[in-house]
Amino acid sequence: MFFHCDLHVHIGRSSSGRPVKITAARDLTFENIAIECAERKGIELVGIVDCASPPVIEDIERLLDAGEMVELDGGGLRFRDQVTVLLGAEFETRETGGGMSHHVSYFPDLARLKHFSQTIGKHVTNLELSSQACKLPANLLFRMCQDCSGTFVPAHCFTPHKSVYGASADRAADMFGDAWERIPAIELGLSADSHLADRIAELHSRTFLSNSDAHSLPKIGREYNIIEMQAGTYEEFIKALWREDGRRVIANFGLDPRLGKYHRTFCEDCNWIARGDPPLDTCEQCGSAKVTLGVLDRIVQIADHDEPQPPEHRGHYQYQVPLQFVPGIGAVALAKLINRFGSEMAVLHQADEDALGQTVGAKKAHLIVLAREGNLPLQAGGGGRYGKAVPSNPGAMKLPGL
Repeated sequence: MFFHCDLHVHIGRSSSGRPVKITAARDLTFENIAIECAERKGIELVGIVDCASPPVIEDIERLLDAGEMVELDGGGLRFRDQVTVLLGAEFETRETGGGMSHHVSYFPDLARLKHFSQTIGKHVTNLELSSQACKLPANLLFRMCQDCSGTFVPAHCFTPHKSVYGASADRAADMFGDAWERIPAIELGLSADSHLADRIAELHSRTFLSNSDAHSLPKIGREYNIIEMQAGTYEEFIKALWREDGRRVIANFGLDPRLGKYHRTFCEDCNWIARGDPPLDTCEQCGSAKVTLGVLDRIVQIADHDEPQPPEHRGHYQYQVPLQFVPGIGAVALAKLINRFGSEMAVLHQADEDALGQTVGAKKAHLIVLAREGNLPLQAGGGGRYGKAVPSNPGAMKLPGL
């Protein structure tokens, strides 16, 4: 069986209105995420990464007590017999040399999540808030996760400022030591893809995940994975990460990296996004060294191979442009499309152009199809600014061939 899976979604507020992720939308609650996945997105397995927050734990207990969700024998919470929720927790670590990185731990059930929450609470200032600095190096957070029967995945591994490769180390093995061999997967992040990551030799044995890191309900599923499993449970998900018994990630559906916020080097002085051959660690426009190094530039800087060397187990990376990035597809058009075709996944990958045109007009339908086929011109992002589709610019680069 194949499951659409987004394993990194944030919570903005608890159901009582208490803040969890300050930068996330207020309507991004634990329950609303499950509803959005079931009713609009077509996501069948969702990882919510702020579940160690005490107000969120209260929300989970309320939903379980009311029978709105049930704990599965194989781990995870089932909602409306449509969506499985994986209980996750993202925290920030700091290495001895000062590098910071984010990591997500997934837990099979509420009891073990609560154990982790109580344990990690001794190392953070405010456990209620998302992605808090835990004052530990990454290898100790990994061991804490394992002690609570969790599974550990480094998050958005290449982004500047707070990631393994973007801010902490040239090699993950140097950060984690012996623990590196017990980490089954990494998350690529919006500004990278598997072709770039497979230029780093130590990643060839790891499963790659493409997740949304959603800070609002519409952004759920902007990146996701197709995972082959026997059932939508925690245990099956972990088997897929380790590629056991035929379970595996068969495809990553992700943004073209140029749509990500940190794909190219960005000049903090003149706001220039690099266009020249990577790696560029100074501004090609004004010469300033005050830059945010782009993901592409960083990967080229530390790569072992000039070209990707994908292992046999690597799933296909399918570029997609989420509907929110397609020019002219606002909230009204999106609602019409979902009402007509059932879910955003169906619009992106199944609906034919004539049917799309009958719903939102021929011009918008054509842009959706161009995005699906990888023929929608794009302009690269950087420095915290998303890239964008520029269909009226014939000089813009196109998506790589699919």
